[in-house]
Amino acid sequence: MYNNHQDRPGVVTWRQFANKGYSAFASLHRQVRIGILSVATLGVAAQAYARLNDIVVTDANEKETIDEGDLTEVTVSGTMAPLTQLQSARIVSVLSRQDIEQAAVQSSNDLFKLVTGVDVRQRGGFGIQTDISIDGGTFDQVTLLLNGIDIGNPQTGHLSADFPVSIGDIERIEVLEGAASRVYGGQSFGGAINIVTRHDKGQTADLAAEGGSFGTAMGEARLSLTTGKVSNRISGGGGRTDGGTQNSSWQKGQLYYQGDYESDDLKLDWQFGFSKKNYGANTFYSAAYPDQYERNQRLMTSVDAEYRVKREERRVQNKSNYLKNETNSNPSLLTLCSSVFWNRSYDNFELIHGSTFGENFHRSDVFGIKVGGHFDWACGRTAVSALIRHEDILSTNLGRDLEPENYVSVQGPGSGGDGPNYTRSDGRTTTSFSLEHNVLLPHWTFSAGLMASRTSGIGHSFRFYPGVDIAWRPASRWKLLFSYNKGFRLPTFTELYYKSPTHEGNRGLKPEHNHSFSLGGQYATQGLSASVRGFYHRGTQMIDWVMYAPDDIYHTASFDLDNLGVQVQGKASFPELMKHDTWVKTASIGYTYIHQNKHDAENVCKSNYAMEYLRHKFVASVTHRILSVNSEKLKAKNELLLSWDVRWQQRVGSYVSDGQLFGYHPYWTIDAKLQWDTARYNLYVQATNLTDHRYRDLGAVPQPGFWVMAGARLKVDLAKTFSRK
Repeated sequence: MYNNHQDRPGVVTWRQFANKGYSAFASLHRQVRIGILSVATLGVAAQAYARLNDIVVTDANEKETIDEGDLTEVTVSGTMAPLTQLQSARIVSVLSRQDIEQAAVQSSNDLFKLVTGVDVRQRGGFGIQTDISIDGGTFDQVTLLLNGIDIGNPQTGHLSADFPVSIGDIERIEVLEGAASRVYGGQSFGGAINIVTRHDKGQTADLAAEGGSFGTAMGEARLSLTTGKVSNRISGGGGRTDGGTQNSSWQKGQLYYQGDYESDDLKLDWQFGFSKKNYGANTFYSAAYPDQYERNQRLMTSVDAEYRVKREERRVQNKSNYLKNETNSNPSLLTLCSSVFWNRSYDNFELIHGSTFGENFHRSDVFGIKVGGHFDWACGRTAVSALIRHEDILSTNLGRDLEPENYVSVQGPGSGGDGPNYTRSDGRTTTSFSLEHNVLLPHWTFSAGLMASRTSGIGHSFRFYPGVDIAWRPASRWKLLFSYNKGFRLPTFTELYYKSPTHEGNRGLKPEHNHSFSLGGQYATQGLSASVRGFYHRGTQMIDWVMYAPDDIYHTASFDLDNLGVQVQGKASFPELMKHDTWVKTASIGYTYIHQNKHDAENVCKSNYAMEYLRHKFVASVTHRILSVNSEKLKAKNELLLSWDVRWQQRVGSYVSDGQLFGYHPYWTIDAKLQWDTARYNLYVQATNLTDHRYRDLGAVPQPGFWVMAGARLKVDLAKTFSRK
């Protein structure tokens, strides 16, 4: 929230390439910086690609230097090798830092509600437990990444969205819709979401605090320190609330650290995250038990390394060549990447708060290593990778029985001094190899790849998952796209083993498979972008928790299920579009329609997830200025801004209450945020669900009504502060 809107003399920023009129660069007689919103595919690894070389352009009358290191349009999700937004053959939805600052949201999980194709089902305010799905799929079918590192939970996808970062840590959110197993691995059945954190340089500190309805109080702090080629960032925060509904109080906290080192040839990134929360789980998993309670704790860490072979500086005689793909003519570019990661999660669930009846303890671990790279040669750009990923669990409920001598004392939240023992366990190791090749032409991009994957305990042979993406650019601002990708997902340990008075797992479940087809178009110019996309996902052996009668318990079952839909969205930045400051700053709109078809004659009374999807979702946002004051001292513009977020959705499915089935009702929500934005601080008041509408998103869990929060954020430049002293 620290846009200072300060003009930088001597530099013009361009955000749109064109096939004609390149003399505009020459006519400026100034240094030119070209930029477009970036979208990462291999986390921070691909960002460094833009810094590999400078392209020097010469003209008969003048010489200009265009520094490729200033390019922000460097990577997109959807391919193993980094491609620019111009070259990409996949449509990726992006929430930029500006979108995040303007949004009237309570938590980082609330941000996903603003993405047209994403379904967010929450079990309370502040996203205390959030299920996130894409294109009518389920929450277990999406790969969630933090700076390109998979942080999914093999116990259950209910816990995957426990991000150890707050809103203030996030630079942007990237959403890739459709199967992407060849890029992100097996669990990317229906898409992938990557949270990219801020990479602040220098010596800065951020402080924030807010409070509001239902005794809610939150606070956080961030510190950034750069010394030479090493940068460090650490943040922490927490909060509590009485909750907006029955048995929905919570307390939570998180700590996040990120560092990086960068030289001409080597880039290292490392991160560590910790989160902990305790919360009332009113009817979360069964309406028969309204006094459920849960405690979660997560630790995650990863290290990325990237070694780059520099491209030699060269001179180009024709300016138009700068906008063409130069990859095939220069075979000397090579990038080697590797990453090591480990995640541990603790979960303590009480079916009845304060009672051991139905209580469960779980500890899951995920660790792995990934190596690969990409290189350019005469026929295009090729990427290869190999991944070994191991998942295991210790539990009082999930897995195979342990021998008594192998029992392990329960650890983590809720265990106490003399807690019970983990009496069950299970584990599996996945080995996968991926190969991808990209052919980049002036008007075409062809990307094809294949992943071979094998998981212990599920057959002894490799299974193959191909994909192909094609983009055609008939004009500078237009792009038509087609893609086919096959994905798969392993059943979670909960789906395999869980047993309680209300649920029963199935050890015989097989992996889900998905054939994903997409056809779309995209238009982008300075300040304006729009896209349309149609998709068809043919799912086989889809896993769900179902009831066969209203008084039945939930069983895990599998069946074939197709999702067919269309999505339209657009976004405008009016100051960029009109070439001057405007009253309305930004506006966006989006709509998604989905229809499902189940290929199974067996009648299901109640589906808990797979067949409870959003038939319609409409989102719209607008931010406009109320007051503007120029600060001569800071050479910046201070503004009073008002943002509106509107969402309408209609869900297919039903929930159980008092032994009866009730259908979900369509509903509107309106959120607003009023903020005074300056270079040094930000003051805001925001309200969610202005109309105080009562609705349900998941099961019988009631969602909070009107909720108001007020807060302040302060940014301190430590270098300037201490230099003055």
